[in-house]
Amino acid sequence: MAAGSHTAAPKQFLSVGGVPVLVRSLRAFLEVPRVDAVCVAVRAAEMERVKAQVEEFGLLGRVHVVEGGDSRQDSVANALAALESSEEDVVLVHDAVRPLIDPATIDRTIDAVEKHGAAIVGLPAVDTIKQVERTADGAIITATVPRERVVLAQTPQGARVGLLRQAFAEAKADGFAGTDEASLLERAGIEVAVVPGSAKNFKITQPGDIELAEFYLKQAGAR
Repeated sequence: MAAGSHTAAPKQFLSVGGVPVLVRSLRAFLEVPRVDAVCVAVRAAEMERVKAQVEEFGLLGRVHVVEGGDSRQDSVANALAALESSEEDVVLVHDAVRPLIDPATIDRTIDAVEKHGAAIVGLPAVDTIKQVERTADGAIITATVPRERVVLAQTPQGARVGLLRQAFAEAKADGFAGTDEASLLERAGIEVAVVPGSAKNFKITQPGDIELAEFYLKQAGAR
């Protein structure tokens, strides 16, 4: 399940190597035999454009487009509600603007969810991590966090359908807004495993990221 972007200029409509960012993300999931369907949550104003892309690139049938919400959490909740699945099925949530996710990582994430109940893709930290206190003049370091205890969260993030719906229901009841699906699962007391990620699985957020993505594709000999 790919969650649509809610930026002012939607990055999922930009192209990497001549293919829209969103389409690259969708193709990666559709290459995994265990993925039965993909649900894309987008703004109402963008639904027709996304549907046209899905049709243009021959992705009809396994890709479904639903209306998103005002936030990532609302969009994923809408997509969850639209799923026809059992409580034990595995559901993954992916940022549409991470177009270089590879099928092997998706497969490993499904394995981890099947084993642990919930899992995310995470990249080990390589820089020294500092905990800070914000001040009017900037920030003051309050502690150094051991790198071995830190991972940088990526997507996909997933869980058994029943567990993810439980986490979303509890967050909604309490008016809690999380930064990602893992934060809701953690809050619900659900253990979340980590699957090793890759620096290539980055989120496209600025113009230079398109050039970086195309560089990775060229290195891999991809089209």
